[in-house]
Amino acid sequence: MKSNLKQNIERTSVSVRSVMPDGIFLSVLGNDYYVSYDRLPWFRNAKLCDVFNVEMCCGNEGIRWDALDVDLEVESLKHPEQYPLIMKRTASEIL
Repeated sequence: MKSNLKQNIERTSVSVRSVMPDGIFLSVLGNDYYVSYDRLPWFRNAKLCDVFNVEMCCGNEGIRWDALDVDLEVESLKHPEQYPLIMKRTASEIL
């Protein structure tokens, strides 16, 4: 019984395992990922309390950092090559 509970918690949870000088280690749905700040630049200068405050969203298909206004699809962690980091701005946003 305890084994099933542990597996269920792992499948429905997300946590930041550690913060390193060049990125973060995430545990999402029982899988671990390392994501560099080159990939997630919003975390480079964020407060630690904000980085560790992460939750699942969109069922189990996304993760969210409310304080940082950052949402990621879990698939983007599994297949980062399919999710290039591109920010599009209008002329008025640049000025």
